Amino acid sequence: MVTSTQPTTVMAKVREIITDDPHSWDEAWKQNLTPWDFGRIQPPLKEVTQSGELALPTHGRAFIPGCGSGHDAIYIASELGLDCLAIDVSTIAVQNASKNLSDSVKARFEIQDFFSFSVPDDQKFDLIYDYTFFVAIPPPRRAEWGKQMNNLIKPGGYLITLVFPLDPESDVGPPWFVRPEHYLAPLGDGWEKIVDRVPKCSSETHVGRERLVVWKKL
Repeated sequence: MVTSTQPTTVMAKVREIITDDPHSWDEAWKQNLTPWDFGRIQPPLKEVTQSGELALPTHGRAFIPGCGSGHDAIYIASELGLDCLAIDVSTIAVQNASKNLSDSVKARFEIQDFFSFSVPDDQKFDLIYDYTFFVAIPPPRRAEWGKQMNNLIKPGGYLITLVFPLDPESDVGPPWFVRPEHYLAPLGDGWEKIVDRVPKCSSETHVGRERLVVWKKL
């Protein structure tokens, strides 16, 4: 999402464009107002998947909501060998992500609304990754986010959350004000927090402004 190092005018324009209408995200992509698009995978994702600290699945299915240009999804499919489904409400984002995909990577990108998305019980996910999706939705919808996460992930599955940006409290967004504890109530019972730390590696604009939290579904 938007970083504090970017001009206030950019943040204002993004917040002017993004409304409750999901199609407004396409308008941001059209105007190249996509400060959340890092252009490559997030360093903490690479860190946690390569550190050996977790027995992350190496077969099965992964899911990424709000995938943007798809770099993280492609990495998860390539690094962990998971069949990765990544979705976004923006047609342009999905088109861009699809262009980044090679034939050898088990990932696909679809235009979907996370809140109406569903899968059969036998197709639930072994791993879900959320980076800036939680902060992109208005706080009143966070309970719906938690319900969906509970519906989509298998027992024993992992939810990797990169909590960003940890900026001073504000009542405007996106990105909406967030702290790691804000995920607790939406997720509810039945989760074990197995990682909760400041990443060792962050992109330049994220240093001191993010936290890596990994949850396991019981």
